[in-house]
Amino acid sequence: MNFFFVRDHRHRHRFFSAEPLGPLPAKFSRSRTAWETAKKKVTGLNPRTLLQEQALEHGGRADGGPLRILHSGHFDDKTVRTKFFFFLQRQRTRHIVILAAEGIVLPVSGLAALLPGPNIFFYFLAILMVIQWQALRGISRLLHKPYEFVPDPLLAEWEAAVDARAETCFAAILERLEKAHGLEFARKLLWK
Repeated sequence: MNFFFVRDHRHRHRFFSAEPLGPLPAKFSRSRTAWETAKKKVTGLNPRTLLQEQALEHGGRADGGPLRILHSGHFDDKTVRTKFFFFLQRQRTRHIVILAAEGIVLPVSGLAALLPGPNIFFYFLAILMVIQWQALRGISRLLHKPYEFVPDPLLAEWEAAVDARAETCFAAILERLEKAHGLEFARKLLWK
């Protein structure tokens, strides 16, 4: 499985894989309707975030040699490794803070169970916490895995267009990127 480490149109680094957004892993038998409704709300969130969370979790699970990460090649191997390391550190800190905040809010949202109807807010937070926790575990594993950084000419072309702010070229480059790597969501991840 290929992973990608590239800047989006706002110059923010993104980490993702070619795998489409998959089903959420946790299933509960009680309150199935509320769980499914909350799951639909979560999967309706920003695909940039959800796909990155999934890639962090999958990257941590990947076995069998070094993790293959495609990048633009604009920087030498040492610089890319450093940028990726600090990206993972920032993501780990962000996930810990968000999980702590969700852990404080979750019990309060549980009190909404006293109200009639399903407690969608509680389930929504619970699903987000599961996703965040799995991504945090993946980040911890990724920090200790060997990486193989592979420059990709299409990613180099994308980052050159981003640096030049050539928005007229974005659509064509992203279309070629989607075809070459089997990405069905590159446009959502890297642009608008």
